[in-house]
Amino acid sequence: MTIRRFPGVGNQAARRGIFVGTRGSKLAMVQATSCVEALLARHPALAVDLRVIETTGDQLLDGPLYEVGGKGLFIKELDVALAQNQIQLAVHSMKDLPGEVAPGLVLAAITERADPRDALVSREGQTLAELPPGAKVGTSSLRRRAQLLRQRADLEIVVVRGNVETRLRKLDEGQVDALLLACAGLDRLKLGYRITERLDTARFLPSPGQGALGVVVRDKDLGTKSLAMGLTHVPSAMAVDSERALLKAIGGDCRVPIGAFATLDGGALHLEAEVLTPDGKQALRMAKDGFGSMADRVGEDLAQELLEAGAYDLLRETRALLGTSDESPAGE
Repeated sequence: MTIRRFPGVGNQAARRGIFVGTRGSKLAMVQATSCVEALLARHPALAVDLRVIETTGDQLLDGPLYEVGGKGLFIKELDVALAQNQIQLAVHSMKDLPGEVAPGLVLAAITERADPRDALVSREGQTLAELPPGAKVGTSSLRRRAQLLRQRADLEIVVVRGNVETRLRKLDEGQVDALLLACAGLDRLKLGYRITERLDTARFLPSPGQGALGVVVRDKDLGTKSLAMGLTHVPSAMAVDSERALLKAIGGDCRVPIGAFATLDGGALHLEAEVLTPDGKQALRMAKDGFGSMADRVGEDLAQELLEAGAYDLLRETRALLGTSDESPAGE
């Protein structure tokens, strides 16, 4: 376990110390450090130890995520460390968090969202439309695979996993012609110059929560919860809450291709969502408007409308194709 110290200021007796947990990739460290610095800006006397915890997802680098266990592989060990009080706070990419956090834990804050869009990074500087037929595009996301094939069925989708730097190296070595990554991650790593095309959400709805960070604490740790809540960016939290409510209500996970993206204009919330089959041949996309103060309800209502319009059949077909269990949507 690697430790990075942020000692705080002021006299020793006035300091309060907490341990913040994160994965060890450069991107995860950048994200966790940004949260620590935001905490210290509000609480200069706070002493923070940033602890790196290796997760199962960091160890299993073969095969697409939906085959090796899903996004939960990137949070389980951090959840255990929280539950055992080895750390008091964990920082995650919101797109990696399941619809519900583990029992005894609570999502205390959602940070201001960065660019939520997907990024195409191509070796020759070609946009998606300019890639030649048969070009190899790397991704480990079932959603991105389905959306790519819906736009360009002539492309070859290649499973590429590993941290951002590893994926870019594979691109530069010629293993693939292009990659699909998150704009937010590249921007946070100061690698935005590598982006060939920021894919419009009209064609590529992102994963629920993409671009935002989540701060998880123990529910009964009221002191740390109070500290963490100060990191919340309310408009981003409302948008992400509606996306996650939809994901939970529709019974989705990384084993089914689902995109969702909410925007706010004043107090008005607009949510769009899409369910696809893995080959991209079938897709159902719908939208709903509501109030940001009722973000969860907007997500739940849109999920129900999608299910009634045929999304359940698409989900069942997808799970059958992938050989996963035919789980009913939440509440059914």
